[in-house]
Amino acid sequence: MLISEYLALRNQISVTTGAASVNAPGVPQNVSAESTESFASALQQKIQEKQGVEFTKHAMQRLSERSIDITEGDTLDRLNKGVEIAADKGSSETLVLVGQNAFVVSVKNNKVITTIPQEELKGNIFTNIDSTVII
Repeated sequence: MLISEYLALRNQISVTTGAASVNAPGVPQNVSAESTESFASALQQKIQEKQGVEFTKHAMQRLSERSIDITEGDTLDRLNKGVEIAADKGSSETLVLVGQNAFVVSVKNNKVITTIPQEELKGNIFTNIDSTVII
């Protein structure tokens, strides 16, 4: 007895091999090119949104505590560009200086680990980084 015969008898289901039938149940019959294009464009938009840096919970707390506004001007765009530059150079942990603020970023995870405003930069030592990007 073949395995397909066994499964058909055991589960009382029909087992088919080869290409799916045009009238097969569960296969959408009215999928238009327009709907597949809209799905593709929606997927591409989500991928592009995902490409920007993310912020860890700790980094979000620091932004709030230190009153750092990343929506001000082009700060976020510059931060993303700095991370992109660091990634192109093969960095894994980098310090990105954007305007008056510093961001410690895990390049390999594309996440901001912490943020430091200019007032707190003086006298600080940054460890466990392999590069600095001033942008």
